[in-house]
Amino acid sequence: MAITEKQTDPGIIELVRSAAADTTELVKQQIELTKAEVKESVKTAGSSFGMIAVGLFILLLGVIFLLVTLAYVLVQLGLQVWAGFGIVTLVLLLVGGIIALVGIRRSKTIHGPERSMAALEATKSTFSG
Repeated sequence: MAITEKQTDPGIIELVRSAAADTTELVKQQIELTKAEVKESVKTAGSSFGMIAVGLFILLLGVIFLLVTLAYVLVQLGLQVWAGFGIVTLVLLLVGGIIALVGIRRSKTIHGPERSMAALEATKSTFSG
């Protein structure tokens, strides 16, 4: 008995439909898995950043107390109270100003994603003609 083309067509069509349905289901499951992973990552990142913020705030308070202590050390070394605190303030302003200037100069060297945009344009032109 020879198998005719009409006998095999429904089987092939059904296999293609089944493969398409399986592919669709697989993609849906992968999307759900990705959503769950992203949700968990965001939750962990949120609590981590919260802890980092609290830690940095406490460190900032520590630095402030250290600077006050330094000012009082200068007073104990024989300076007037205003002079001790004035010296600490001037040092802070000087260091802050230098850091800000360096940051401004570095920010002028920032460029956009030029290579990525060029690659995107090349891909676009390849597919468009």
